[in-house]
Amino acid sequence: MTRPRASLVSLSDTPWYHVVTRCVRRAYLCGFDRLTGRSFEHRRGWVELRLRQLAGVFAIDVAAYAVMSNHVHLVVRVDADRAAGWSDTEVLRRWRCLFRGPVVVERFLSPATRAGMTEAELEVIAGLVATYRARLADLSWFMRVLNESIARAANREDGVRGRFWEGRFRSQAILDETALLAVMAYVDLNPIRAGIAEAPEESAHTGIAARIAALRAGDEGKATGQHLDVAYRPDVGPETPPEVSPDSQRPIPHQRKTPASHAPTPPEPENGASPDARSTNLWEATLDRLPPAPLLPFGNPAEVPASIPFTFDGYLTLVDSLGRALHPRKRGAIPAELPDILTRLGIAPERFVEHAGFLLKGFGAAIGAPERLTALAARRECRYLRGVGRARALFGPERGLAA
Repeated sequence: MTRPRASLVSLSDTPWYHVVTRCVRRAYLCGFDRLTGRSFEHRRGWVELRLRQLAGVFAIDVAAYAVMSNHVHLVVRVDADRAAGWSDTEVLRRWRCLFRGPVVVERFLSPATRAGMTEAELEVIAGLVATYRARLADLSWFMRVLNESIARAANREDGVRGRFWEGRFRSQAILDETALLAVMAYVDLNPIRAGIAEAPEESAHTGIAARIAALRAGDEGKATGQHLDVAYRPDVGPETPPEVSPDSQRPIPHQRKTPASHAPTPPEPENGASPDARSTNLWEATLDRLPPAPLLPFGNPAEVPASIPFTFDGYLTLVDSLGRALHPRKRGAIPAELPDILTRLGIAPERFVEHAGFLLKGFGAAIGAPERLTALAARRECRYLRGVGRARALFGPERGLAA
């Protein structure tokens, strides 16, 4: 039975989610079209840039991603507490990175006109702040802006109208650390498993490749994903130093330019366009100027709550080891000495390789240990969740780890 999105994305169960969105009819709209001989590989750069830009506006962190030729994988963490800590002004400024919003918002954000606002207008602002705050910590709105902006740019490039994505998106709740590790590795190894890359660092438009590139460039913060809010401030000029939000105590950088090769072409202004069209064009242009946010950092959640609970070195070793075993043309042997991260979480690499292609199809709305799936089914008042049998094989105690 189809379940509403609100029950599938429940932050009371977990803040971690695996998200997949596919091009319509699974066509290679972000790859090479053999029928026409055209290459749309540059659109993979569009998607990668846009999701990193949106991570700086929403209270949603990106832990891993893989932008393929006809679909996109994301592993995200929704941080509702961070959104709750933003001031009203910060919420409105962030929302205006996405949409122009009503005129009353512009009046509130301008010191020159805020003092003259009526009590009724301030009540409207309070309602808008509550709505926008909820949306900025909403996975559905994150995916809506991501998918819609890419679809508009691609349709504009092709001179067509209609669907670009086959639907909204599919999500899986990630219920524990073991499942998080498995899903992140599955996502980062997607190009290798598909046979289009030989090594993680060669997997273009993936989170693991971005982290390795930053590490090679000597920027350890970007490699491990040092967290930084990077919401664009439309009223801050390029020469103005970054300000610090009094609520988050995180610097908000000024406007930066994005690489021209990755940015989608902005819409041309049309004479006589409707107010709605002008508003849409404005927020697309604003989105294109947002700087990309860093990926979610690896670290100790006790010290940094918004972090991936592993070490980057251990994860890198794991991905490298499993990548050699997963390549369809270069099946390699699992190393005799397993990475510490596998031993600690109790994942048998042979089982992971065997089940790596079924983490999406073999599980339903959630992925995790059998007892976590059973408990979630009870909370949702459903008889079972698909994937319990596969969870026992992949995460269960009978998986046959070497002593």
